[in-house]
Amino acid sequence: MSAENRWRVRLRFWLVTLAACAGVLVSGALARWQLARAAQKEALAAEMVVRQGGVPLQGAALAQVLASDPAGPDAQAAFYRPVLLRGHWLPQYTVYLDNRPMDGRRGFFVFTPFQLQGAPATVMVQRGWIPRNFQDRSVLAPVETPAGEVELSGHLAPEPEPVYSLGGDQPGTGFLRIRQNLGLGAFRTETGLPLAALVVVQQGPASDGLLRDWAPVSLGVEKNYGYAFQWFALCGLILGLYVWFQFVRPRRRRA
Repeated sequence: MSAENRWRVRLRFWLVTLAACAGVLVSGALARWQLARAAQKEALAAEMVVRQGGVPLQGAALAQVLASDPAGPDAQAAFYRPVLLRGHWLPQYTVYLDNRPMDGRRGFFVFTPFQLQGAPATVMVQRGWIPRNFQDRSVLAPVETPAGEVELSGHLAPEPEPVYSLGGDQPGTGFLRIRQNLGLGAFRTETGLPLAALVVVQQGPASDGLLRDWAPVSLGVEKNYGYAFQWFALCGLILGLYVWFQFVRPRRRRA
């Protein structure tokens, strides 16, 4: 083999080596990052269990949390804390979020604003679930809304996550009872209500025609573990291919 060919072989060897090292380092780092994210979510899940067993927020303490920035530390620390509300419903602003399953059945999450007693704040309450009428989507199961002062328990949560919608909701066509998504900021502008940026998920047995068999909050830890496995697998594949093509295969050819 000439000197030029030997130089080319060596250059190719080191270029492939550098590329393989970069691939192993990057994929390994991404796998470790996914594992770290999974650990963070598991810690948050454990913290949520502790929060749910705490003393319910009510009165001035609750009003302070509802007035805080939903992305701020006070609101973040209050997510999934139990609360006790006193006030009255504003049923004229009740909305039904479509495509929200419960126990494998399709239906609606029912949301109604709740005016707090002795405070200007209004909070959106996720009251429960009703099944969908598959013959006519616009026909809604009856939901009772008690009049006057009422008391209810629940826990604080972020605004409902949006679901994919082909058509989407159509603003400017009047107040929509049935919607695909509910953004609290847009709803505040639409109704003029002093709506808090957090939601209360009502707890308790079925009542008012509503079911409340809420599924446990999922933080998607299994996805992080799945991604970590994929990155580790890619890391192993890169390393295996490098060893095969750089060392094993050439030796077998020379044998």
